[in-house]
Amino acid sequence: MPNLRFSAIKTINESAQNISSYDNKKITSLFGVNVFSGKVQREYLTDEAYKSLVNSVKSGTKIDRKMADQIASGMKAWAMDRGVTHYTHWFQPLTGATAEKHDSFFTLKSDGSALELFDGDALTQQEPDASSFPNGGIRATFEARGYTAWDPTSPAFIIEQADGKTLCIPTVFISYSGESLDTKTPLLRALDLLNKAALDVCHYFDKNVTKVTPTLGWEQEYFVIDEALANARPDLLATGRTLYGHSPAKGQQLEDHYFGAIPDRVFAYMQDFEQESYKLGIPLRTRHNEVAPSQFECAPIFEEVNIAVDHNSLLMDVMQKVAKRHKLKVLLHEKPFAGVNGSGKHNNWSLATDTGINLLAPGKTPRTNLMFLTFFVNVLKAVHTHADLLRASIASSTNDFRLGANEAPPAIISVFVGNYLNKVLDEIEERVTGKFTEQDEVMLKMDIHKNIPELLMDNTDRNRTSPFAFTGNKFEFRAVGSSANCAWPMTILNTIMADTLIAFKKEVDALIEKGEKKELALMQIIRKYITESKNIRFEGDNYSDAWAKEAEKRGLNNFKDTPSALNVFHTESAKRLFQEHKIFTEVELEARHEIMLEEYVKKVQIEARLMGYLASNTILPSAIKYQNLLIENVKGLKEIGLKKETMQSQIEIIEKISEHINQISTLVENMILARKKANAVDSMHSRATMYCNEIKPFFDTIRYHADKLELIVDDSIWTLPKYREMLFLR
Repeated sequence: MPNLRFSAIKTINESAQNISSYDNKKITSLFGVNVFSGKVQREYLTDEAYKSLVNSVKSGTKIDRKMADQIASGMKAWAMDRGVTHYTHWFQPLTGATAEKHDSFFTLKSDGSALELFDGDALTQQEPDASSFPNGGIRATFEARGYTAWDPTSPAFIIEQADGKTLCIPTVFISYSGESLDTKTPLLRALDLLNKAALDVCHYFDKNVTKVTPTLGWEQEYFVIDEALANARPDLLATGRTLYGHSPAKGQQLEDHYFGAIPDRVFAYMQDFEQESYKLGIPLRTRHNEVAPSQFECAPIFEEVNIAVDHNSLLMDVMQKVAKRHKLKVLLHEKPFAGVNGSGKHNNWSLATDTGINLLAPGKTPRTNLMFLTFFVNVLKAVHTHADLLRASIASSTNDFRLGANEAPPAIISVFVGNYLNKVLDEIEERVTGKFTEQDEVMLKMDIHKNIPELLMDNTDRNRTSPFAFTGNKFEFRAVGSSANCAWPMTILNTIMADTLIAFKKEVDALIEKGEKKELALMQIIRKYITESKNIRFEGDNYSDAWAKEAEKRGLNNFKDTPSALNVFHTESAKRLFQEHKIFTEVELEARHEIMLEEYVKKVQIEARLMGYLASNTILPSAIKYQNLLIENVKGLKEIGLKKETMQSQIEIIEKISEHINQISTLVENMILARKKANAVDSMHSRATMYCNEIKPFFDTIRYHADKLELIVDDSIWTLPKYREMLFLR
């Protein structure tokens, strides 16, 4: 069998000369052409059906069967005009990916004649098999029934694949007994909860606000390498990351890749997936090189959270499909290459009113600045109170490799607010006490209004080390991993914000009922929250050892691995939060905890198996083959009568190879025994903890010896593509 590594390198040289140019078109002519948008709805729906759909999206009212039939008819007409033959309920089960089951419009009448049919029942509900999706014990394998139900707030779209087109209808996914089996259902619950809670607080300032919408702008980081090189790496194909590989002499240390010229082959790929995304209504705006070699980023314009989450999930599918056309491989793993930056998915989150106000942007009047302060300080309070839940929302086996390494934020949750705003908060904490005179009230309002506009000067002062940073008119949740579904951290963030706003209103109303002026009541509770959440604010270097020690003194937790981070779901406070606000039932919460632990175990287990396989079948054979060549060389030198000291270097290399071979062999065997021991444990939490503490530690030690062999063994014998090739050959 030929060496796949060198075959792949040859393929790169051939394909690199055949970069096809993509026929660029105006973005405006492409944008949304495959989306059943408002403009399309106007054209294909009756006035009655259109108004019913719009009203459902705005107010959450249910669409009746008659209107569903009309909407389905219009949707089918539009889809068939664009060449669609099949439809699917597109949903996001608890696998971290998307799912779809295609049905054709085609059916037969009783007389045997063919008919294209798509009615209200087909639009609003479908019954995919629920038994094989992760459910955490909610459903038994023999209980297959589950339901997808249409989510009208996220528009339907058409996927073009190969020579076919499919109408995709975004849906929720629930079990036969009504429990959520997806990421969308709890997200929608959290968004509705936050809208109501934020509205109540907004009405202290503006009675005209009728809706508050959380917005999200994600930043998707990713690696791109040649497909042939990826195919020659079994670890990349099975786990998404390189389990072995010595760092190249040149990595990212020169910082010459960041914002550099985009390589032609990658640029052609970017144009291609961007244009496919525009057709689907994904408003991509930014593209650039990231810090690590072969690492890139794209980012869209802000959207409503639900739609932004759908678009990000859709984009990840599109990126991987389009990459195949360019003979490239997209790596969305948080840490595909050791020793260089990992990839995140920064979640830029804010709150917008239907009157056009960003509640997290400083205003131009004392009243709007007080409203800004109210919501801003409530975010700080929410993050402080529920920091462990935020940490759990970004926990995964893949993100564990990234957090705290190479410019990724640490596992300690803290908030960066910037120097100017820090001073404002400190001043409020110092000045706002007890009862106020009219003079105090006037001065306080003037000082706040005078200082807050300076925040606009602070927009470019960003702390790249902070996991949760204020960036002028939004918060950037930087700790979210690149492969994550945004729905989970967004569900947690919106829920804790709603919970905090509800408590805030109760406290303010209590003071008002006692006769306190509204503005002063607001300021007293704002000051209280500033004081209570002070420990979560940190303006320094989150990477430093000093911060880890300081955070411990402040009582902030540092959960460095997923099993320990997920323990928060067993706490009474977490159960109260989710059940009281009807985000999760106790069964749904326990199920998600079990699913996440099981996913952790399976992913670490797969990596352990691959490490053992590659060690035994690839790395050790290459090392032994080279060792045998050296042994033959020494024998030949002896035969011609050379003295031992003249062949000392060869002998030392043989000894080093033997030592690394023995260490790898022993460690792999011990890792297998540890894995068997963990697999025998019934409790999923105990099993996950064992995989984390007793099996994962083998990874670094086995890799150390294998990577040393990579440096020693003849390059022509080493079969795994090396970092210098994967990161720099394009």
